[in-house]
Amino acid sequence: MRPLWTGEEVAAATGGRLSAPFDVEGVTFDSREVIGGELFVAMRGGTANGHAYVAQAAARGAAGFLVEQPVDGPHVQVADSFRALEALGIAARARTGATVVGVTGSVGKTGTKEALRLAFERIAPDATHASVKSYNNHTGVPLSLARMPADTRFGVFEMGMNHAQEIAALTRMVRPHVAVITWVANAHIENFADGEPGIARAKAEIFEGLEPGGVAIWPSDNPHAPILAAAADKLGAKSIRFGWKEGADVRVLAADVGAASTKLVADVMGEELHLTVGMAGRHWVGNALAVLACVKAAGGDIAEAGLALAGLSDLPGRGARRTVKAAGGKATLIDESYNANPVSMAAALAVLRDTPAKRRIAVLGAMRELGAAGEALHAGLAAPIADAGVVELALVGPEMAALQVPGAVHLADAAAATDWARATLKDGDVLLVKGSNSIQLGRLVAALVEQAA
Repeated sequence: MRPLWTGEEVAAATGGRLSAPFDVEGVTFDSREVIGGELFVAMRGGTANGHAYVAQAAARGAAGFLVEQPVDGPHVQVADSFRALEALGIAARARTGATVVGVTGSVGKTGTKEALRLAFERIAPDATHASVKSYNNHTGVPLSLARMPADTRFGVFEMGMNHAQEIAALTRMVRPHVAVITWVANAHIENFADGEPGIARAKAEIFEGLEPGGVAIWPSDNPHAPILAAAADKLGAKSIRFGWKEGADVRVLAADVGAASTKLVADVMGEELHLTVGMAGRHWVGNALAVLACVKAAGGDIAEAGLALAGLSDLPGRGARRTVKAAGGKATLIDESYNANPVSMAAALAVLRDTPAKRRIAVLGAMRELGAAGEALHAGLAAPIADAGVVELALVGPEMAALQVPGAVHLADAAAATDWARATLKDGDVLLVKGSNSIQLGRLVAALVEQAA
């Protein structure tokens, strides 16, 4: 079995100087991820210098190093480790014959990426590669590319952004054959002077990296669909539209949205498919349609994609359900702690509404990067909270001061929210935890799950 990279290949890709031969089976820039056999990339960051962790990576079993200065152990020395990582990712993309799918969107991109990974793994179990976690930024994307084996058949890469032109740079590295936008909403709106239309244009940058003859997939139900369509047309891409309404190429024929899953009948470009979506919520129907469109465009088997969607569940931070301890028994925790914007917050509250429970409880963290609209958008959560039937509510973060709900408690941080949840939960409750990642409500989830274990 050939290694992921040889030292000679790393040196050739990055233009660096090889000190001694080595082979690696993985790539990382986090010494804590080293388990043995990796290439450790020592990068300089705003708060840390990776070169300070070379010895730790070596002790954990790193097989080679990409560095800016000589170190003990086989290494490739370069002028700039970050640029070298980019070059290694570009080289990985150039050497593979894989069909590559790029995913972005204001909501749903990580879940859609995971569903695509599962779908392609059913088709090519030993030749599917996807970015892990939410490695979707200027460091995560080249790292994910650099980790892709040469013999990959299907590659799936998530791309995120906070500002215009960020996705443009990422997609030109990924060079997808198929690019999908899951949805456009007001996430990061403070960085766009013209609001959501600017966000739509920034998301549509993903089409700029499409390979010749590539396919652009986008939601026809979205208010900004004309912007997405125009961007795809300008680049000469073939468009596949997905949505609930007549006229979409991949659309809903029937949907029974349940408390924990959805029975769905979809028309996939003239082919009728009956399937179950293993995640709760109406918003997951759109994600499922996007997955089916991508698999169809990539030449995969949509029946296998349907089976993968049925098996999709327990995405940490994005809807995973956990049983936790509560006074008098047990409660159900819906973990939506990874991130939040007004659209995803309303969707999560709708899932809570539809989940059977003795009582419905929520810990909601502030939504960040909303700019001048932030106060109104936080205040606007009152309606979906009431619709969800929430009887106990904790609000975390200063931005939540704009949200006035009778009986709600305003808490300073995740630690206080953890104490509140432990004191409040009773047998049969369902607790929704959701907020922007910077609020760190994942710590609350981890504490309750650890206590249950």
